[in-house]
Amino acid sequence: LTPLPETLPTYDSGKTLTAQEVYGINVDAVCGIATEVTTNVFGQTASTAVVGSGFVLTEDGYVVTNNHVVEGAGRIYVTLNGDEQQYEAEVVATDSYSDLAILKIDKTGLTPVKFGSSSSLRLGDTVFVIGSPYNGLFANSVSSGIVSGLNREMVLNSATQTFIQTDAAVNPGNSGGPMFNANGELVGIITRKSMLSTVTGETTSIEGIGFAIPSDVASP
Repeated sequence: LTPLPETLPTYDSGKTLTAQEVYGINVDAVCGIATEVTTNVFGQTASTAVVGSGFVLTEDGYVVTNNHVVEGAGRIYVTLNGDEQQYEAEVVATDSYSDLAILKIDKTGLTPVKFGSSSSLRLGDTVFVIGSPYNGLFANSVSSGIVSGLNREMVLNSATQTFIQTDAAVNPGNSGGPMFNANGELVGIITRKSMLSTVTGETTSIEGIGFAIPSDVASP
């Protein structure tokens, strides 16, 4: 494997972009993630596909997603925009604490995201989420919203961590996908949507409340 770069590409054009421009700049950097998780059920082997999202970190094939998307997977496949081929991925590193994973595919000439600083975000800022919700059925979907909250403390993997809250549409399959600011820079990585426990012990999703790992937390 080629080593990861010590610094990640950034830019700040100072220009506010439209949703179409943010999407056009970044759609080729957004990936679909499919995994095969093999389990043994009553002596029978079964494979289950779990689908999430991710994004290109470097032009030579490093990809980022959530740890929970790939955890326990037997095989992992990455799909790229406009490319029908599935690229089998190698797990380079995972971190359950931050819910991040780095994958590597055998492909060069990719379009990486540009990193922005999540510390520059303010309440009410416009943000855009691109990913593949609902098991990849709606690949490369874009949704927009605002920053609804900053430094939201939640317990993840038995540790209290801080997240960015957004009302942009976040659904199953968006996990691991990028969240961009109005300059087209990555400022967060989608990790979950809010769930509420009911009196019956079941959980139900809450619409309009999604959470992202801040880019300043993820980039190191």
